[in-house]
Amino acid sequence: MNNADVIQRAQAAGIQFVRFLYCDHSGITRAKVIHVAHLTNKLHEGLGLTRAQMAMNLLEQLVDVEGMEPVGEIRLVPDPETFSILPWTPSSASIICDQLDHNHQNWGACPRLFLKDVLAQAAHLGITVEATFENEFYLAREQDGALLPFDHAPVYSSIGLDLSANIMHDMVKALTEQGIVVEQAINEYGPGQQEISVRHVEGVRAADNQIKLRDTIRGVALQHGLLASFAPKPFPDAIGSGCHLHFSLWEHASGRNLLYEPQDARGLSQLGRHFIAGILAHLPALLALTCPSYNSYRRLQPQAWSSAYTAWGFDNREAAVRVVSPFWGREEQTYNLELKSVDASANPYIALGALVAAGLDGVQRQLDPGAPCEHDPAKLSEAERERNHIVRLPTTMTNALDALEHDHVLMNAMGDLMRRSYLAVRRSEAQAFAAQDTDFEIRNHFYKF
Repeated sequence: MNNADVIQRAQAAGIQFVRFLYCDHSGITRAKVIHVAHLTNKLHEGLGLTRAQMAMNLLEQLVDVEGMEPVGEIRLVPDPETFSILPWTPSSASIICDQLDHNHQNWGACPRLFLKDVLAQAAHLGITVEATFENEFYLAREQDGALLPFDHAPVYSSIGLDLSANIMHDMVKALTEQGIVVEQAINEYGPGQQEISVRHVEGVRAADNQIKLRDTIRGVALQHGLLASFAPKPFPDAIGSGCHLHFSLWEHASGRNLLYEPQDARGLSQLGRHFIAGILAHLPALLALTCPSYNSYRRLQPQAWSSAYTAWGFDNREAAVRVVSPFWGREEQTYNLELKSVDASANPYIALGALVAAGLDGVQRQLDPGAPCEHDPAKLSEAERERNHIVRLPTTMTNALDALEHDHVLMNAMGDLMRRSYLAVRRSEAQAFAAQDTDFEIRNHFYKF
């Protein structure tokens, strides 16, 4: 789709308002809105945005970052391929933007361009990345100032499917109308908890779909008088919500799945092992980008199916990296890896870009992940975990940020302005939430994601 196609679609659909979307370092999707009369110009010239806006934290506080003072502007430049008519709100559409400086270049803190740069490095090695984010979320209603779960249905139950049938039908329909292929929609373990899985696509589009999916689910829920929360732990006593990141690596020239080796007893290629090893080597630091909020660390507990250790394994749902068993007859097409230590408080462009950067480091250094973990790592003895190089992941936001700051591979991949601003924004959040109680934490995470 090009700019002319966007204008034609907007006119045919009677669109009045177009949201220019971007996702900031705190993981919040933000937007500026234009009237459709200005669409032709704005598709070409973009919208002005103060440099300071990317220094906004989760509590709507501007953090002091050199290079992000309230002086100077960047441009939100829309990608016409991401244009979507919004089924849940009248006469509106959205389009996702890159952030460029006045010279039409990356100004140094655009998450979407960060992902594009990392994927270009993969492409230089002949690797194309496909991915998808598998989202869990809670449906809730507000009653007398309290947030209550939508239902208390048994997990994976026909009862639960019936209770949420109307709203889930509308969500799936709205996603499908935007070109997102839904593969699964089920009721999950927690009270009012749901899961929607969508088909994998090329790397940048996977992150774009995550932005669209979160907006769509929340928007449709509002039509039903409900709130949809993607927070990692919106109810402290209930199971957390993950946003598992599934990905596969494909040889650009041949279209072959580089993770799959039919001669291997379990189908995993040597390149796949190197990629896993890279993720594990950087996982304590990677956590600050994939599970980045203060609320994230309530979810990342042993024996909570969220991953709490630097372990990998075949269909091991307590391991951080799971090798997903392929479907019969479609082994090569469906062979993929899953990073479980991801939640929806992450900026999807940063999370996916950092994951790929870590994996590529493992490939380039030919790292070995060691033997797969065949048990729940929490049930292994300390000696067994030490023998298999399995360590506990950071248990606080601050510890993860410390690990990130000392990880040269990820810091170099992010570049000077992005790494400084990201650390400053997230550290300001860690400090603010540490000084408050649980109610404050939940209130300020529940509906930010």
